[in-house]
Amino acid sequence: MNNFTFYTPTKIFFGKGEHRRVGEIIKNYGFHKILLHFGGGSIKKNGLYQEVTESLQQAGISFVPFGGVEPNPKLSLVKKGIELCRRESIEMILAVGGGSVLDSAKVIACGVKCDFDPWAFSLKKKAPKDALKVGTILTLSASGSEMSSSAVITNEEGWLKRGFNSEYNRPLFSICNPELTYTVDKFQTGCGIVDIMMHTLERYFSVTEDTEMTDRIAEGLIKSVIAAGERAIKNPEDYEARAALMWAGSLSHNDLTGAGKEVMMRCHQLEHELSGMYDFVAHGAGLSVIFPAWMKFMYKNRLDKFCQYAVRIWNCELDYAHPEQTALAGIQATEGYFQSIGMPTRLSQLHIDDSKFEEMAEKCTFFGKRVLNDYVTIGKKEMIEIYQLCQ
Repeated sequence: MNNFTFYTPTKIFFGKGEHRRVGEIIKNYGFHKILLHFGGGSIKKNGLYQEVTESLQQAGISFVPFGGVEPNPKLSLVKKGIELCRRESIEMILAVGGGSVLDSAKVIACGVKCDFDPWAFSLKKKAPKDALKVGTILTLSASGSEMSSSAVITNEEGWLKRGFNSEYNRPLFSICNPELTYTVDKFQTGCGIVDIMMHTLERYFSVTEDTEMTDRIAEGLIKSVIAAGERAIKNPEDYEARAALMWAGSLSHNDLTGAGKEVMMRCHQLEHELSGMYDFVAHGAGLSVIFPAWMKFMYKNRLDKFCQYAVRIWNCELDYAHPEQTALAGIQATEGYFQSIGMPTRLSQLHIDDSKFEEMAEKCTFFGKRVLNDYVTIGKKEMIEIYQLCQ
């Protein structure tokens, strides 16, 4: 196990009805004027917007509404948000929605405090040195952005999807009421399940050895998500299932399941080029295609870990004489689960052909400036091979 620093400053308010306390919570932090950031308007249709604004008004909190966040949030909207915050002398940002809204709010919060293009953060040319505080009300169990240090944004110029990590991205507080996810449809619920699993699985398949305790934490989380996911798909108003998914989403991306490990989110990097190129692809759906392909490409290079995964997660029988069969059984079980919750496992299901593979790989290498350090090095050639396995 490697040395590590574990830091989770976000205060969580978890449970039924907690979102109705948002005005009181913000008031107790001493803020008076906030940006209310949200997506395409669903929170107005389902009544959440009214509940939030009433709570803010009762607490004497002034707010400026700013909607319009799309899936795969855009840099252009971030820049508009920065201008609005400066013009209105905003003190903090309240993000109400899923990971796209939360990530957009984080980049706005960092951008307000800098005098350069915030895209420099995503290009790793600059690092935030200050930011507005961000609070969140989570409506989708998926990204883990409510406790994470990461934020991902898409630049429409070139359709580049890039993320950056900073402790300034950690929300001040997050309100997590599983009831708010009851209306999430089966497809988006499935996308969330995959994203939660992947945030842990990317860390689970680390190149670092001797991480038994962290592995066991990860395995428990993944198995809980698998079971809760099946229940939530069948019964969208199963509170305990929704609660398990919401809490697992937070824990999967707050660094707990990667403690002591070298973390390389290689499948996320490959998927960012997919949904960056094809904006209609939901992140979770892209991951459910990419991850099995990566496993098929990589399993022979760390057979023991892939067998461990198959046995501990999917209860596959270990074939001592033919361990490759055990690893392949784990891959098959993963694909089968993704399919059972309505997720694609082939690019053809997303109506995507191989015409952009080379361009996606080129972008993923940052135009020849990097490789992904995995069990074996993944350069442009290997990236194309993995994309081909997605077919």
